[in-house]
Amino acid sequence: MSNHLFDAIRTGIVADAPFVETTDGRSWTYGDMLVTSARFANVLMELGVKPGDRVAVQVEKSPEALMLYLACVRAGAVYLPLNTGYTLAELDYFIGDAEPALVVCAPKTRAGLEPVATARGARIETLGEHGDGSLAALAMEADGDFADVARGPGDLAAILYTSGTTGRSKGAMLTHDNLLSNASTLVDTWRFTAADRLIHALPIFHTHGLFVASNIILLAGASMIFLPKFDAEEAISLMPGATVLMGVPTFYVRLLQSPKLTREATANMRLFVSGSAPLLAETHRRFQSATGHAILERYGMTETNMNTSNPYDGDRIPGTVGFPLPGVSLRVVDPESGRELAGGETGMIEVKGPNVFKGYWRMPEKTQAEFRPDGFFITGDLGQVDARGYVHIVGRGKDLVISGGYNIYPKEVEMEIDMLPGVVESAVFGVPHPDFGEGVTAAVVLKPDAGVDEQSVLAALKDRLARYKQPKRVVFIPDLPRNTMGKVQKNALRNRFADLYSELQEG
Repeated sequence: MSNHLFDAIRTGIVADAPFVETTDGRSWTYGDMLVTSARFANVLMELGVKPGDRVAVQVEKSPEALMLYLACVRAGAVYLPLNTGYTLAELDYFIGDAEPALVVCAPKTRAGLEPVATARGARIETLGEHGDGSLAALAMEADGDFADVARGPGDLAAILYTSGTTGRSKGAMLTHDNLLSNASTLVDTWRFTAADRLIHALPIFHTHGLFVASNIILLAGASMIFLPKFDAEEAISLMPGATVLMGVPTFYVRLLQSPKLTREATANMRLFVSGSAPLLAETHRRFQSATGHAILERYGMTETNMNTSNPYDGDRIPGTVGFPLPGVSLRVVDPESGRELAGGETGMIEVKGPNVFKGYWRMPEKTQAEFRPDGFFITGDLGQVDARGYVHIVGRGKDLVISGGYNIYPKEVEMEIDMLPGVVESAVFGVPHPDFGEGVTAAVVLKPDAGVDEQSVLAALKDRLARYKQPKRVVFIPDLPRNTMGKVQKNALRNRFADLYSELQEG
């Protein structure tokens, strides 16, 4: 029996081909990757990590951290990346829930995290962003050969915790074939070859940066420039020597703020991908005008990796996430009855395919509730499929506003507000209202000196939206609250403005 994921990565490797380089001059070939990941895998075994054991990792982004992920795959362990922004209280929950055999953290956080790890029966080691730390020191002394542990398509490769905006976080169990099938499909769909060079500026504790970006590069035998974080000017300076950028919408907004973003600067680039949060149609159009490149927007989630993509060849339509990927089935259903809806109707998106996760860690009842009897996964995302087959995401199910018995899809209202002069972006959400159940509420970010007020926004929407869809109130804030991947946190807005209509109740 082979190691399903790593055998595929190993196939066709050219040992002296470039794999990863950093802007401070460090570099690894594919041969270096095989040796370094083998050293880490040997250390895992020496530390008592057995096949199926979880390895929880909260470290800064580095090539060594990527090698540790590959070492876990090779050793048959289950990789558990944790957001570097998590607090000790949050880490205590994740470590208690996943029960890892080993916790790997940054050297500077060991003192705080060690009591948490040891209380849960886990060993703790460190890995620094410059290849330092106790785990790296052990790896330097370890053997550079490793006999990969046998793992089948259905064996777990990773657990990723969801953001937990509606209750406690759930651990999504991802198998070897979940990761391999999706990355292989994307290599073909996005036309990756060994000649590609990716600007990798995403975090690697998330699906986008770890499983999409890194696994695609590995399977294609391509290379990447590993940046600790995104900097627009740095990214533009690297574009003449690169071919692909994968980013979140914030990346593209920041790139557009630079006068250096031109057709000449991006002439060597063949692909710009955006995901993890909705890309404004205006950003898409402005980027294409400035560079001649149409951003390719796709749709995925922690539980499924990627589900859809705008076409590589063909129209990349602003505001859409394209078509279901090969091997992925997608349908839109009535959220209550599960009845499949006709094209153009808005409902719950459900997907099925080899990319869809195995279930939630130690939550069989929750897993069963999220799957239909025929195997389709209920994504929680609301959307529709247009006449051309393009998928449109209109919001999360939990973000649906029900006001006066009517369903309001926030995206529809946001699109109208975002078109108004002086508006940068908006977020529409519902908060308790004594008369309507929920009051449609808009938080708006304005350009400097926009000269826009609440009444002017409401007046502009009067003839563009049905009355029940029009916001009851418009509030202005400097920035929309976002998580590390750029997703607007509407739960934070709902909490912040929960009492907005309370004076009506009192009156």
